[in-house]
Amino acid sequence: MSGLSDSALLISLVVLVLFSGLFSAIETAYSSASRIKLKALAPHMPKAAGVLTVLEDYDRFISTVLIANNIVNILAATIGTLYFTRLFQEHGPAISTVVITVAVLLFGEIAPKTIAKRMPESFAVHTLGFVQFFEFLLTPLTWLFSGWQWLVNKLVKIEEDDSDISDELITMVDEAQKEGDLEEHQSDLISAAIEFNDLDVKDVLTPRVKIVAVPITGSIEEVEKIFRANSYSRLPVYETNIDNIVGVIHEKDLYSMLVSDQKQYLRRIIKPVIYTSENVKLFTLLKQLQYAKLHLAVVLDEYGGTAGIITMEDIIEELVGEIYDEHDTVQEYYERVGENSWLVKCTADIDDMMEKFDVDYDEDEYDFITVSGWVIHELDRIPQAGDEFDYKNLHVTVTRADQRKVNEIRVDILTEKE
Repeated sequence: MSGLSDSALLISLVVLVLFSGLFSAIETAYSSASRIKLKALAPHMPKAAGVLTVLEDYDRFISTVLIANNIVNILAATIGTLYFTRLFQEHGPAISTVVITVAVLLFGEIAPKTIAKRMPESFAVHTLGFVQFFEFLLTPLTWLFSGWQWLVNKLVKIEEDDSDISDELITMVDEAQKEGDLEEHQSDLISAAIEFNDLDVKDVLTPRVKIVAVPITGSIEEVEKIFRANSYSRLPVYETNIDNIVGVIHEKDLYSMLVSDQKQYLRRIIKPVIYTSENVKLFTLLKQLQYAKLHLAVVLDEYGGTAGIITMEDIIEELVGEIYDEHDTVQEYYERVGENSWLVKCTADIDDMMEKFDVDYDEDEYDFITVSGWVIHELDRIPQAGDEFDYKNLHVTVTRADQRKVNEIRVDILTEKE
């Protein structure tokens, strides 16, 4: 290199710094590129498929980029030292260290990585040929370092990360919402769909005590009154007692029979139901209902009795939120009575309440679903009005209760000082 002119050394130095920036940008682009977006581009952009092929052997790719980048940086430091030594004699090495460090940081690291991070898929596609060339050129070195990597993996045992992919997806959705790529309602719908498969029938069912059903021996007039009193479109039908639900009556079929000249027998309009258990996944039950073309299932407990019922609407509401029609009464579970105080109806979902009050709560630790079940668990008995307890940063007071359950509580959110 001593035979090179000063201008040749300077041009070489600039080119090497630019190559350093290019390799840094490639590393960032390929690491940040979304495989989902690349797969979407692949059918009409062959280079996107090429990027995916490179990423399939990510260890080879990263070894190639790191080797090339280090070679470039070492050459830049060497040429820089030679160039500045010619200009400044004994002060050359010190000046070279400062200048090369700043140049590599600004133009070889920060600027290119920032640009590549903003458009990783596009940058990866446009640099595919460059990457493939260097992967071929540096094959002997990458093979050597792959052997070293294999040896390190054998010597240092690291447990594989078995974290749930659902949590990662929900985090991605939250980030997309914060960055403005998704609207809030879109984010909520996607998150609900991701979490949907984790829900069991017991999380959604209408419990036994809230079932409105009719006996199979009831008269048409009695059934009509129950329909008018409750505004349901379907009613379960039981024989002997509620633990033996044998079918369901649709309101439309009842009134069709009433206005026809047919003999009015209740059994003629009973439709079948399917039976399921509390631990069946909602997604599985949804498929069963769709296949059977039914809208209601009876949930059985471990003894074969009726634990509750669940409808197609109940399942869909877990995805899209509450569905109200013109006859539904919107139930408010929370009433604010102070700056940090709320009255809570105990039929509210316990997970929703903990989320509303931003309390760290392990929903998998307990079996109860409602606030009433949670209060009974915390007090270890059927509560009475006036009972109090503390849970983390919540002070809970029972305001209304009966002999069987808790109806309402007051929740005071305690400050750190309190």
